[in-house]
Amino acid sequence: MKIIILAAGKGQRLSPLTDEKPKCMVKLFGKSLLEWQIDVFRELNINDISVVTGYKKELISINNVKFYHNSDFENTNMVETLFCAEKEFNDTIIVSYGDIIFETSVLQKLIESKEEFSIIVDKKWKKYWEIRNEDPLEDAESLRIDELGYITSIGQKVSNISEIQAQYIGLMKFQGDATNIIKKFYFEMKEKAKSGNNPLNSNIPFEKSYMTDLLYGLIKKGIKLKSVHIENGWLELDTMNDYKIYNSMNKIDSLSKIIDLEKL
Repeated sequence: MKIIILAAGKGQRLSPLTDEKPKCMVKLFGKSLLEWQIDVFRELNINDISVVTGYKKELISINNVKFYHNSDFENTNMVETLFCAEKEFNDTIIVSYGDIIFETSVLQKLIESKEEFSIIVDKKWKKYWEIRNEDPLEDAESLRIDELGYITSIGQKVSNISEIQAQYIGLMKFQGDATNIIKKFYFEMKEKAKSGNNPLNSNIPFEKSYMTDLLYGLIKKGIKLKSVHIENGWLELDTMNDYKIYNSMNKIDSLSKIIDLEKL
């Protein structure tokens, strides 16, 4: 089993914390986001870890980790960053965004899933979003799940909260034939995009495609993506508002409403 951590972005909404360092190296509760993640992976004896860097890559230094680099990080997004580590697509892989931390139990649930495509989703997302935003619809995206637990919509802008049955957290696992399916689909879409229209998201160039664009494209092609349900137990550090809220909650011992740091 391999880990690929996507850590190429600049994290502009975390400025000034990211003015001099990449987002994944911002410290939260005494450790960088990247250190929190790697400690959890190693706690479960997963040591084949790759990090895809971009912005200020020279400041990312972790022992016994492989590095890939997205040299065009300023003009690309998560999908292109993932494919910078295509060399690792030859085993079961867990892909994680570089700006999240999560309890060991969250990772354990993902590992235990037997599906080819497994996507962690938070069923109690609204409770968490209300802490971060006055309007829970702000910055939330569609995620609909059928009666068998497979995702039918992901990453779309919504106007009604009923379109959100859970929230995608940026953590997933591909096993069996999944990596071959993803590679084939990615290159097919990239070829089609040469006509001038991005088949994953017509509003943006192909190289700017979001991970949810790729996942939703797979769903529309008939690929089954299994939702793996959690109830909080994770944090995303996206803005200075997040940073201030989390640190304030930690000071008054209320952070456990969302995540138990002792379980990381």
